Amino acid sequence: MNMQKNNEPFRETDGKGWIDHGPRNHSRDQENPDILVPPETDHGTMNNLRFSYSDAHQRLEEGGWTREITNRELPISQDVAGVNMSLEPGAYREMHWHKEAEWGLMLYGNARVTAIDEHGRSFIDDVEAGDIWNFEAGIPHSIQALDQGCEFLLVFSEPDFSENNTFLVSDWLAHTPADIVAANFKKQRSDLESFPKSEKYIFKANVPESIDRVNRPSNLGEVPSPFTFHIDTLEPIVSEAGQVKIVDQTVFPAAKTISAAFVEVEPGGMRELHWHPKAAEWQYYIQGSAKMSVFNSAGLARTFDFKAGDVGVVPIVAGHYVQNTGDEPLRFVEVFKNPEYSDVSLNKWLGTSPSQMVADHLNVTKQFAESLPNPDKPEPVVWYKQPKE
Repeated sequence: MNMQKNNEPFRETDGKGWIDHGPRNHSRDQENPDILVPPETDHGTMNNLRFSYSDAHQRLEEGGWTREITNRELPISQDVAGVNMSLEPGAYREMHWHKEAEWGLMLYGNARVTAIDEHGRSFIDDVEAGDIWNFEAGIPHSIQALDQGCEFLLVFSEPDFSENNTFLVSDWLAHTPADIVAANFKKQRSDLESFPKSEKYIFKANVPESIDRVNRPSNLGEVPSPFTFHIDTLEPIVSEAGQVKIVDQTVFPAAKTISAAFVEVEPGGMRELHWHPKAAEWQYYIQGSAKMSVFNSAGLARTFDFKAGDVGVVPIVAGHYVQNTGDEPLRFVEVFKNPEYSDVSLNKWLGTSPSQMVADHLNVTKQFAESLPNPDKPEPVVWYKQPKE
C-alpha cells in the first residue's frame, strides 16, 4: 500500500504511526505539526502549554474589543493571566483599578496613560508600539487611544484574573446612593442626572489634545518613578542569531511584580537551551513562527508550535528552547511574575564546570567537553542552522 504520509500522524524517522482517515481538522493539524507528529524525544504526559488568542472569546464594545487568556483557558498558567485589547482613535479603557498588578505592552499605534498613586501624586504619558507600562495593585489608571488607535497586551499578576472584574469608576458611582455621591462631590443631586447608569468600560471619545494642554498635575507633584518605560532607551544583548532586551526592576523601578525579556530570533536561529529559576515563563508571540520543546524532569518532554498571537507557558525551572521555524524574524516576549529577570544557560553551566566532570556526564572525551561553548558574555540566541551567505 502506498500511504500518503504528508500531513499524517506518521513519523518517517522511526516508522511509527499511520494514516488518520478522519474525521479530522486539517487546518489545526497543519498549524501544529509537532503535535501531529511529535519528535522522538517527546515523552510522557504533560499539561497543555499553548493557547491562541484566536480561540479566546472576543468582547466587542463601542470603540474597541478585548479578549483574555486566564487559567480557565490555560490551566498550567499558575502565575499570570493575559488580556489583548484594541481601541479606536480617541476611545477609552475607562478609569479603573484592580487587585492585581498590571504590566502592559503596546503592540500597535499610540495611546495615553494616566494614573495617580496612593500619595496623591499624578502621572501622564504617551506611549507607542514597543513601550511598556506598569501599575501595581490598587493604582487607579486609564488608557486612551491617540490618533493611530492602539492594540496592547496586558499581563496581570494572578492566573484567574478576568478583565470583566475590574473596579470601574462608572460602575462604582452607579451603585452608590445618589445623595452620597452628591455629598462627596459637593453638588446637588440634580447636578448628577447625566452620570452613567451602568459601566462604560470601553467607549468612544475624541482624540485628546497634547499633554501640555490637558495636564492637570497634582499639587502634591508627580510620581517619583514613572509608570511607563520607553523600550528604545534600552540597549539589547546582541547575540549571533538575534537579540534580547531585558526589562525588570533594575531599569524600570515601577515594575515591582513583573519582569520581561523581549526576544528576537533570526531565521535559522533559536533561543538557547536554558531555564528560569525564579518564576514560570508566560510567553506572547508577536511575529513569526516557532516551536518549543519543554523538559519537565522524570523523562517528561513535549513539543508545541506557535504563531503570532499565541500564548505559551514554561513551568518554573523547566528546561526549554524556542526555535524560529519560519523565514522571517521571530519576535516574542517572555514574562515572569518576579521583579528580577533570571535565567540559567546550559552552555554557560557546562562551559564553566570542570571539563572532566562534563566529559564523565556526557560520555565524551575531555577534549570534546573543552570544545563546548563557554561564552564570555550572555549568548541567549544561537544558530540552529546559519543561513548561507
